[in-house]
Amino acid sequence: MSTGIVIVGANGRMGRTISGLAAADPEYRLAGLVDSKEHLDALSGASCPVSDDLEALLPQAQGAVIIDFTAPAVSLHSARLAARSGHALVIGTTGFSEEEKEELRVLAAETPLFWSSNMSIGVNVLLKILPELTRALGDNYDIEMVELHHNRKKDSPSGTALTLGECLAEARGWELPDVRCSSRDGIIGARPKTQIGIQAIRGGDVVGVHTVYFMGPGERIEVSHQAHSRENFAQGALRAAAWLALQKPGRLYSMQDTF
Repeated sequence: MSTGIVIVGANGRMGRTISGLAAADPEYRLAGLVDSKEHLDALSGASCPVSDDLEALLPQAQGAVIIDFTAPAVSLHSARLAARSGHALVIGTTGFSEEEKEELRVLAAETPLFWSSNMSIGVNVLLKILPELTRALGDNYDIEMVELHHNRKKDSPSGTALTLGECLAEARGWELPDVRCSSRDGIIGARPKTQIGIQAIRGGDVVGVHTVYFMGPGERIEVSHQAHSRENFAQGALRAAAWLALQKPGRLYSMQDTF
């Protein structure tokens, strides 16, 4: 049986990519498209209900999984509605505050919720490998990261960079907020050993590049992930939706749970 999909932000770049892949794959069926009023004309002709109101659309999409790649406030609203209606929800939005993440964890007790800062299979494999590399190299290797994204990205550093940074810090026994450095300017002195630098570059239409540097005595190791297309993230979101449709509430799921 195909998995019904409701897309919030359906006229956005990720929304259009996800809907195109879902429409072309018999494992999925479009059950609804949601976007703001000014974008509804662009969604006319769709083979499913279209609305600027997710709450009004959900009764027409019983059993469907919502996918939301929008903004933190919008995604939180989607999560609250999903908790009330019992719909499963996959969130790919980044930029959540710690308080907003905690609210998602609370709502996950009421309905299946999934959040990942990056839906790429490759990035999520890195989340498993990087801590092992960090521990194997030891404390003599400084850790830095550079992330590169398109000029329309609103949050910095990227959610993916922060997630990667968290796994690196945890491998050292640190908390990322205590050791992260995302700005260096002027006479700042020697680099502290207890530090992870995460720097952001913005420009053009770059989908996403994350490079982690391990710099030690006489050598440097670079681990880089380059996303060539948004289809990579869209396929991951659809895979997550099909998996989430079979799960029960209880905790905030992530891409790691799907492996």
